[in-house]
Amino acid sequence: MSTDDARFSSHAEYLDALEDIPSNPNPQDTLAEIINRREAIGRIIGIGALAVSPPTAFAAGQQPHAALTASRGFDFEEIAHGVDRTHHVSPGYRADILIRWGDPVTAGAPAFDPYAQSPAAQLQQFGYNNDFVGFVPLPFGSQNPEHGLLCINHEYTDAQMMFPQPGQGKPLSRQSMTEIEMAGNGGSVIEIKKTNDRWGLVGNSRYARRINALDTAMRIAGPAAGHPRMRTSADPEGLQVIGTLNNCAGGITPWGTYLMAEENFNKYFIGRLRGHPESRNFARYGVPGNGFGWGLFHPRFDINREPNEANRFGWIVEVDPLDPTSTPVKRTALGRFKHEGAACILNGDGRLVLYSGDDQAFEFLYRFVSRDRVDMDERGANHDLLDHGTLSVARFNDDGTLDWLPLTHGQAGLDASNGFRDQGDVVIEARRAASMLGATPMDRPEDVEPNPVNGRVYVMLTNNTARTQERLDGVNPRAHNAWGQVVELAPAGGDHAAGSARWELLIKAGDPADPGVDADWNPATSDNGWFACPDNCAIDPDGRLWVCTDQGSKWKHRSGTADGVWALQTEGPGRGRGKMFFRVPVGAEMCGPCFNPDGRTLFVAVQHPGTAGAIHFPGFERSSTFGDPATRWPDFDPEMPPRPSVVVITRDDGGKIGG
Repeated sequence: MSTDDARFSSHAEYLDALEDIPSNPNPQDTLAEIINRREAIGRIIGIGALAVSPPTAFAAGQQPHAALTASRGFDFEEIAHGVDRTHHVSPGYRADILIRWGDPVTAGAPAFDPYAQSPAAQLQQFGYNNDFVGFVPLPFGSQNPEHGLLCINHEYTDAQMMFPQPGQGKPLSRQSMTEIEMAGNGGSVIEIKKTNDRWGLVGNSRYARRINALDTAMRIAGPAAGHPRMRTSADPEGLQVIGTLNNCAGGITPWGTYLMAEENFNKYFIGRLRGHPESRNFARYGVPGNGFGWGLFHPRFDINREPNEANRFGWIVEVDPLDPTSTPVKRTALGRFKHEGAACILNGDGRLVLYSGDDQAFEFLYRFVSRDRVDMDERGANHDLLDHGTLSVARFNDDGTLDWLPLTHGQAGLDASNGFRDQGDVVIEARRAASMLGATPMDRPEDVEPNPVNGRVYVMLTNNTARTQERLDGVNPRAHNAWGQVVELAPAGGDHAAGSARWELLIKAGDPADPGVDADWNPATSDNGWFACPDNCAIDPDGRLWVCTDQGSKWKHRSGTADGVWALQTEGPGRGRGKMFFRVPVGAEMCGPCFNPDGRTLFVAVQHPGTAGAIHFPGFERSSTFGDPATRWPDFDPEMPPRPSVVVITRDDGGKIGG
């Protein structure tokens, strides 16, 4: 499919559409199983709050506190649905721009000039399309709420919005544009501090760092390290790779490292592979996606010239933000798929548990449990903890239970008879291994966040318009699901390493006033309190759930409102009630919610402003470009294009976010 296909009004819309195309060849069950599930759906929907033992774990970077409770609601004035050129936040709060695409990150970085861009400049400047945001207090271990490092992912780039048209500014070759885009992927580490009630960047910070797809060397570790399927002409040992890309959500470990999730890696490869041993593997991941032309100038992204390179992406990358000279590591024990996130919780037995969704229609929910315990006294002792443990995939049963199925070589058919010669093969082809075990195909699993206060886990399922009536099950109960749902898991005995859990639908998203949507919300939810397409989420220090949305280019038809942040109550009489807190400008996606340790600051990431669905924006109604954008947020300068930015939200009176 060409990226200038006439069915799409922009490159971004084409990339968005790729995520909705299933590559799971066998996502349905037998007719008898479907009938049994339909009978069970009615017993599952509407069950009260799941019973769960007292939590025996706490999230990375947080300490358990007996006084914390999520049962109380949210005390803020709700804002209204709508769409316009700027952002909106609840009255009594302020939303300030912290950092924007192109702002200097490293010492000596040049000021941003959109008309004179270069790869060298972008390597030192804040990258494009900021997504995940993670906070690491300084000094580490102090829980200091007013000084720390922000670790921020850069998911992807959009040439149509990044570069001026011919005749405007410094001429750029196609290769230069490609390398600016490569430099704009990856992540940024910045040091921030609160002074006189305002957050700002610490200039010339020794921690400041850019991680990118162009020249950042990374080590490969875990069961796929050195594997024959990881070897290339540039790396015949299969132990080192250059760069990371499409970094969506992520996580922060208890020892203060930053986990970068590689999501839609398939989009970056060009070519057409036939009759090659990797053909089945690539088809399962949608490789090549032909979404970018990087392979024209960097042959490693052309699968005909370097077929194993695609196996070196789709992992979780661990970065030590406290040591800017350290080498990032791709942790292959966590599996290869389109990782939406890597949220961690320290289990009661001292082991680390990490949850991650595979963000594509009919893909799966995964969990990793470390073999060894986390050393909370010596952070360096955890340097290879993520290389050893058990990766599992979820099977949701219609009686409200869930089984975790280990993806372990030699078990349950994951052996040479099925093409899995070792654990390296299992993690490289995690999707195929999960399908063989009978994992439940889901409605695009996105962010997955464990809650240290109530012991539960919240799974965002964003949508799946490819699901039909014949493919329904309890946890995915709607055909042509354009709106998504939020699933709540209660691990058995409060143990996140247990082999089972109970599950329940917290809400079914969409407009509750439209019977055809079949949404399910608390009746107290207002006309502005419902949302569509839950994507990222965060748990505040009081254990309350906050949800961000991503409707893509179809926002007009899904909700008619721009994306944003909603508070979603999980406890008490208000369980299942949403309240709208923040709204992004037209064409933007809401990402990266992150609270500082005292809950008085909320960091959010606004990416691709002015882009998605601009053709539906009343009064604009055309494709949005660098020179003719639907909005010029956040600068509103006629010489500046729209710029993805991190926003810092605080209360005017200095209190906790959400009351």
